[in-house]
Amino acid sequence: MDFLYHLLVVLHLIGWAIVLGGTLVNLRTPKIATGVLHGILTALVTGILMVGIAESTDVLSYELNTTKIAVKLVVALVVTGLVIYGTRRPEKVTRGLVGSIAGLTVVNIAIAVLWR
Repeated sequence: MDFLYHLLVVLHLIGWAIVLGGTLVNLRTPKIATGVLHGILTALVTGILMVGIAESTDVLSYELNTTKIAVKLVVALVVTGLVIYGTRRPEKVTRGLVGSIAGLTVVNIAIAVLWR
């Protein structure tokens, strides 16, 4: 189970990296790259799976902070909604939308690293 958990962590980080990179590249000409949708779905699904594995096994040596996980999930769901909106309505994509996706991605990363 340890290997599966750590593999999910790697995939989770790659998913968020795709979202951040795809939005930063497209800030100048606002659009949602196709990889961003796949990245956010990867990050969302792997995050949920990681919590499930951590709760059901002894893979972690500490207890999970469920408040932190809930905040991260809400941010991830908002980012997912914004990406889906931008993907379905490309004519409505603005710099503000792409910037908010990038900003919320950085917020989610900061919560993961700084909230102890």
